[in-house]
Amino acid sequence: MRRLSIVLKTALVGAALLLPFHTAVADQHQAPALTVSLATPKQRQWPQTVPASGWLKPWQEAIIASETSGLRITDVMADVGSVVTKGQTLVLLSQDSVLADIRKQEAAVQTAKANLAKARANADRARQLGKTGAISDQSITERLTDEQTAQASLASEEAALDSQKIKLDQTTISAIDDGLITSRSAELGAVVSSGTELFRLVRQQRVEWQAEVSARYLSHISEGLSVGINGLADRAIQGKVRLVGPSISANTGRAIVYVALPADIRPRVGLYVTGSIEFQTTPALTIADTAIVFRDGINYVFVVDPDKRARRVRVETGRRQGGEVEIVSGIDQSSKVVTSGGAFLSDNDLVTIAEQGL
Repeated sequence: MRRLSIVLKTALVGAALLLPFHTAVADQHQAPALTVSLATPKQRQWPQTVPASGWLKPWQEAIIASETSGLRITDVMADVGSVVTKGQTLVLLSQDSVLADIRKQEAAVQTAKANLAKARANADRARQLGKTGAISDQSITERLTDEQTAQASLASEEAALDSQKIKLDQTTISAIDDGLITSRSAELGAVVSSGTELFRLVRQQRVEWQAEVSARYLSHISEGLSVGINGLADRAIQGKVRLVGPSISANTGRAIVYVALPADIRPRVGLYVTGSIEFQTTPALTIADTAIVFRDGINYVFVVDPDKRARRVRVETGRRQGGEVEIVSGIDQSSKVVTSGGAFLSDNDLVTIAEQGL
């Protein structure tokens, strides 16, 4: 009898200890887990895009070089980063020797003119005397030949003078187009050779995106298509396809698409950026990207049933745009999706609905 009393007391104590636990569990199932906002997926018309990445490079690069040789640089009037205009003087070369050669050549021209005048006078007399027979035919021929030789000599000296004047013009090296200077090798006091590169500039400051895309998309890409570029000027930039590259890399299986940037966007050359080329508009079922819960490498959303229970549903996502994401599979347009607070939910949690998006 005493033993039965001990067992009964033990059972009563155990029940008393378990009672708060059962009450807590019951309360947990009864209490809402979280107050959430709901929205239904929307049907959008979104462009289908091709992902691309690549470098920003000059639209065209111009090389400014010396056209003469043996002259010393006396002044450098531009530097890296200078914005220049067509015809603007960038470098001056020493003119002393060239001016001396011009004076010497001008004297040679005057001498040639005097020789021509003398030869022309002798030829005129020979023509007059030839009619009277007072001079031999050989002498007439020699004087006429001297006249032609003197005339040719004058033309040669005048051409040499023109060449020296061109060389004088070449001592002033100017920009061949508007643009931005990106490199400079001109150094004060250096003696240049013909063809020596002095500057390099980006023509008209135009930079383009040389975007690499997979070759399988080339049939969909054409000139004039819109292109979204990320990471420029702290915002997305819209460009246009200027040219589709004619060849495909045998190593990567990718082709280059040349994308023109807006005129007011002048980013630095050499940046590596990403973006996408829009080539087709198709329907898309979308939801706010805050609704996506990423767990264990899988995308989920929480859908609320009529009994206010949150049910976890696996979804496949597609395009993203403007804070929304395309849902390829998993839910339909009638689903009530948790757009805020899903990260704190578990499957089958009871929720309180704060608001429902239309």
